Amino acid sequence: MDVINKYDQVEQHLRQAINAGVYQANDKLPSIRQLSTDLKVSKNTVIRAYQELEAVGVIYSVAKSGYRVKSSEASSNQNGSTYHPPSKVDLLSICKSILTYSNETELLPTGSAHPNINFPAIKSLYAEIGRHARMQSQLPSHYQVPPGNNSLIKQLLKISHDLGVPAQYKDIAVTHGAQQAISLALRALTEKGDIVAVESPCYFGNLLLMESLGLKVIEIPSSVTTGLNPDALAEAIELWNIKAIIVTPNFANPTGSQMPLDKRHALLNVSKEIPIIEDDVFGALSFDESLPSLKSLDTQDRVIYVNSLSKTLDSRLRIGWILSGRYQAKIEKFLISDNMGSLNLMQSAVAEFLTTGKYRSHTNKMRRLYQSNGKKLYQWLTSALDQYSSLKGHYHLTQSNGSFIMWLTLPEYIDTHEIHLECKQDKISVYPGLAFGTNNRYSHCLRLTYANFEGRESEQYGVERLAQIIASHIK
Repeated sequence: MDVINKYDQVEQHLRQAINAGVYQANDKLPSIRQLSTDLKVSKNTVIRAYQELEAVGVIYSVAKSGYRVKSSEASSNQNGSTYHPPSKVDLLSICKSILTYSNETELLPTGSAHPNINFPAIKSLYAEIGRHARMQSQLPSHYQVPPGNNSLIKQLLKISHDLGVPAQYKDIAVTHGAQQAISLALRALTEKGDIVAVESPCYFGNLLLMESLGLKVIEIPSSVTTGLNPDALAEAIELWNIKAIIVTPNFANPTGSQMPLDKRHALLNVSKEIPIIEDDVFGALSFDESLPSLKSLDTQDRVIYVNSLSKTLDSRLRIGWILSGRYQAKIEKFLISDNMGSLNLMQSAVAEFLTTGKYRSHTNKMRRLYQSNGKKLYQWLTSALDQYSSLKGHYHLTQSNGSFIMWLTLPEYIDTHEIHLECKQDKISVYPGLAFGTNNRYSHCLRLTYANFEGRESEQYGVERLAQIIASHIK
């Protein structure tokens, strides 16, 4: 049995004992050494199981006393047995303040989720944009009418096929990034006041979209390693009239979780006829062999597939695309009314760049870079945090198999927005967890990114300082 299966076995053992009442609210759980001996697994396996259960809110840690069971009222929304009622979203003011861009050079650039653009392919891309800008001045002014530039659509079709996503030329529409694509899908599938299910924690951009559209969200408990819980979704569907589901099976933002194949099948089964919006912006950045997309597994033509070049090339391009399936006519109607004139220059230039074949070699380099960066940041940060006895064993840091995102879960009483503000004073960039859910449920978490992390000596000092700031908030 491999390590992952052993860790799952320990977690399942503990969940069954808690559900059966063997351990009740605030009861102390077995020590790491005892459980390691009882289940004949390594201490590291037990530690990982405890950290995972703490990350999803089933248990909590007590300094120098081990782990205890969280009360049912506190943990019910995490373990899938009970839900807060679907709620309106109110995150705009929070996100505006956090997203404010600083022109200062950062000591530790782990806040924003923008790709690394310091590569020859990106310079070549912008040279192409410059060339097309000069060409545009010699052409009559005209609108680039949806679904988009013909050459660009052909190239996006090739990228989709490389990702194992079934599509034809007529299926693709170019959008102003993935954000517009998700917005178009939500407008086609829902009306004001409708309920949308999202994984929890959830990318704040999707929450902001639902806030702007007057939608309510039901937040489905999700593992920080394996993503949305299909059983919890099934229970929510029985309780609420859910009109749509938004999910990121590949490397969800902010946790970096990747949904295994069996859970993808389970998600499609339990969701019945409900439309699913599949956000795959990180799918091309898998360090291992890719898993089949929900779109490729869908036999009912109800999965709307969304992707963009924002995470693989540059977020400033604002080039995304959507495969709308049975909802295509309605979505393209919205797209035409929104974008009577699309970005002629950007679409034609990016299309020309993609024909050179540089995109594939560039994404290969990015995967290697991000995997190396992620390992180094994980090593540095765990080493820095473990220097503090009050922190060691009382946090959980994810390590993803793709993308450039990791998620740090700290004891629940810690306010990471305060940590974010303190770090900002030291030019350390981190993103507080309160933006990734409603009701401040992730205010004790931090999202970190490592696309632009280079492993410099100054960055190591920044990691040490971040750990010091976090330790200062431990009671």
